[in-house]
Amino acid sequence: MSVEVASLEKNTKVSVKQPDSPWRAALRRFTRNRLALMGLIILIFMFLICFIGPLFSPYVLNDYDLEVKNLAPNAAHWLGTDKLGRDILLRMMLAGRISLTVGLIATGISVVIGATLGALAGYYRKGVDTFIMRTADIFMSLPGLPILIILGAILSDLKVDASDRIYFLMLIIGVLGWTGLARLVRGQILTLREMEFMQATDALGLRDRRKIFRHLMPNVIPIIIVSATLGVAGAILYESALSYLGIGVVPPIPSWGNMISAANNMIDFRKRPWLWIPPGLCILITVTAINLIGDGLRDALDPKMKNR
Repeated sequence: MSVEVASLEKNTKVSVKQPDSPWRAALRRFTRNRLALMGLIILIFMFLICFIGPLFSPYVLNDYDLEVKNLAPNAAHWLGTDKLGRDILLRMMLAGRISLTVGLIATGISVVIGATLGALAGYYRKGVDTFIMRTADIFMSLPGLPILIILGAILSDLKVDASDRIYFLMLIIGVLGWTGLARLVRGQILTLREMEFMQATDALGLRDRRKIFRHLMPNVIPIIIVSATLGVAGAILYESALSYLGIGVVPPIPSWGNMISAANNMIDFRKRPWLWIPPGLCILITVTAINLIGDGLRDALDPKMKNR
């Protein structure tokens, strides 16, 4: 009998399920969110259309042809032409490159400034915390869009070149958008600062820079990812609003905002909807997709959502 039991135990394979890592568990929760997955698919599609689509277009950006101006969508021009005979589809795809690039880089600037200042405020506390947070309060008290309009008007008065205005626009949006992330990171760092692993770093005599960027910052990456994702949508909206008003990205460089402003009279608005509906839909679809991804990431990376 004992021989049979021993043989049975030898031949029986006991499988022990290994626990998932936090990132793998977050990825699994994210993939279960259908709305977030749909937003991700839409955003990938928009990137492919905007960055690869123009390579297959038979037209050129500034290919003026007044003989075909203001044409409705047809076989040659799928989304019609504008008042200068330029292909709307090509301009919309190239405009998407500008809008998406401005959104990503401006958000990147905000993330670098906000995460760094928030970490410094939470780690050093006292005078450093007071100075950084009061500065953040000043920035948060400023109305964002009016300030951007004023700065955009200043760039117009200085006659900054159209290609250079894009970089100034990224910098302005990025510098004005760091406050929310800084507060989030500061709050998380204040909690992590008192944990046991930080006491161990004190005992080891590590430098402050290593404590902040090697031990504290990795623990706030989920907050940074979610905030950055939602920040891209806000930056795209800011850029579109400024470009619509003529003080953001200006012609001949196309953006979704200044393409909508092309329908600036009642005739174009009512009788030529192909001038403004496609870029307007692109803004709506892109921002909605980014917000869906941000909500999905927030739910996936939030430990409180683990048992749901």
